[in-house]
Amino acid sequence: MRWHAPQQASGFSLCSSNSRNMTTKQDLEAIENQISAIQVSSHGETVNPVLAHGGFKIVEKGRNWGWLLSGFISLNILLLGIAIVCGSVFNKIQISSSHLLIFLILIVILTTVWMVYYKIHTSRVFNAVLYKDSHAGPVWLRGGLILFGVCSVLMDIFKIIYYVGRIHCESPVKIAFPVVQALFVIVQTYVLWVHAKDCVQIQQIITRCGLMLTLSTNLVVWMMAVTEESLHQTVAPVDPLYNSSSNGGHKSNVESQGRAGDSECKCIHDMCDVFEKAYFYLYPFNIEYSLFASAMAYVMWKNVDRQMDEHHSHNLRFSLWDVLIGPVAGLIILVAGLATFVMYEVDVAKEEPKKKEEALIMHYIMNIVAILLMSIATLIGCIIFRMDKRDQVSGKSPTRSLDVGLLVGSSLGQFLICYFTIAAVLASGVQGRINGLDLTNSILTVIQLCLQNAFLIKGLHREPFKETETATVYANVMAERERDPERRSSSIVPAHTLPIPLMLLQGRLSWKRRILKEICAFLLFCNVILWIIPAFGARPQFDNTVGSDIYEFQTWAAVVNIGMPFGIFYRMHSVASLFEVCLTS
Repeated sequence: MRWHAPQQASGFSLCSSNSRNMTTKQDLEAIENQISAIQVSSHGETVNPVLAHGGFKIVEKGRNWGWLLSGFISLNILLLGIAIVCGSVFNKIQISSSHLLIFLILIVILTTVWMVYYKIHTSRVFNAVLYKDSHAGPVWLRGGLILFGVCSVLMDIFKIIYYVGRIHCESPVKIAFPVVQALFVIVQTYVLWVHAKDCVQIQQIITRCGLMLTLSTNLVVWMMAVTEESLHQTVAPVDPLYNSSSNGGHKSNVESQGRAGDSECKCIHDMCDVFEKAYFYLYPFNIEYSLFASAMAYVMWKNVDRQMDEHHSHNLRFSLWDVLIGPVAGLIILVAGLATFVMYEVDVAKEEPKKKEEALIMHYIMNIVAILLMSIATLIGCIIFRMDKRDQVSGKSPTRSLDVGLLVGSSLGQFLICYFTIAAVLASGVQGRINGLDLTNSILTVIQLCLQNAFLIKGLHREPFKETETATVYANVMAERERDPERRSSSIVPAHTLPIPLMLLQGRLSWKRRILKEICAFLLFCNVILWIIPAFGARPQFDNTVGSDIYEFQTWAAVVNIGMPFGIFYRMHSVASLFEVCLTS
């Protein structure tokens, strides 16, 4: 019995040690599971769903309150902004432009204060940003934001100089707003460049409300800029009883009528007219900047409290060796479009009916050729996507959903103008060459928009091509051995030691990938010129009188001024989407 006692004792101690080790291991696993399951509530307090019963309900409740409150803030700011913008346009006595600028200054300052607070405090708190959305804020989108932001700041500087020259007869608010807006653009560009990919996990209600405030502010600024640009570009008949059967012209700027009361206000320096023209030419960049910033703020809002299941991004590259025909053909269309745009603006400004008719014919022919080639290229791309065996992008991405929504939504602006034009030309009996070209251009534009939307939606939802080429190629072994003695014992040469022509053999693309890249490059340049022409002042919808003849000028001007800004944004957004599809192909 004594001989067995130590064995029992040792066996008991062994069992105790094992049970203690098992308990310790289980405790560690439980602690790890608890740490990984920690949720962050909307008030910045950590809630452990393993230890606290009903923790998930607390997080869900906070998330719902954040969505509702931020949505109400955005809705109220947008509706109030729309009311004030419309009042300042249609009623210049009770609601003046100064009232609109005071409202904008208030919300811009409030948004800037929140962004500074987010940068200094929220983003630096421990565990504030645990995840990054690899699809949000790609480098080309942020690069475009910086480009448009620089142009917006230049526009504000020109505005300040212009209104300083008229300070004795203009409200000081018109000087204050460009100063505040320039500061806002600088701060916002920096914050979006650094934090566009953030998935914020703390202070969720405050962050959601701040992001919705940012989005709403940018949209109100966009509405104001679009309104001023539309009034500046809208042309109206000089005489309401004019004979509108001819395409010769009616060109009396509504903006000049609105400034009739300002004729007595003289500038104190001689550069007022120059700076006025300069900042109006920069309006398209400011408009695009506001829309880019709104889209990035929306993605950040959707990513608040989002936990990424996968944290990886594809290593996409762009090489000039991959494409040749597409960029060359696109550059030809771009240069030809710029030439016809300059000639169109010069001929229309002469106010000669014959010159205006020739300018319209040249403009329509240029557009028809570009849109026809784009339709053919896009159709080929859709066929290749039909043959493509790549997988669809798995999971829901706010960036992808927003891209598709913006493409489809903004294209409605061009659809609106095209269908109104088609109905007007058919109702007029398609009389004359100009109306026939206008009808052809509108029908082809509708087809091209449908094809391009399908092509981009398919391309954005495809996984990138997986590289199957190896990083090693076989080369002239004897020559390589003579050049590098250390490699004389090997017959395999790494790719990075080869000259450029042999490097091209390694990166040779399949025919599907090459055609897709060529199509994307061609469409990219074509969309750029289709953005430039309307963004910088071409308005054939007013120079050709068929629309105003059928619908009356007020209705036709409303259709054009509503649809045109969305159509301009569609072309610029298509450029960004095409670049992304080109990279993933």
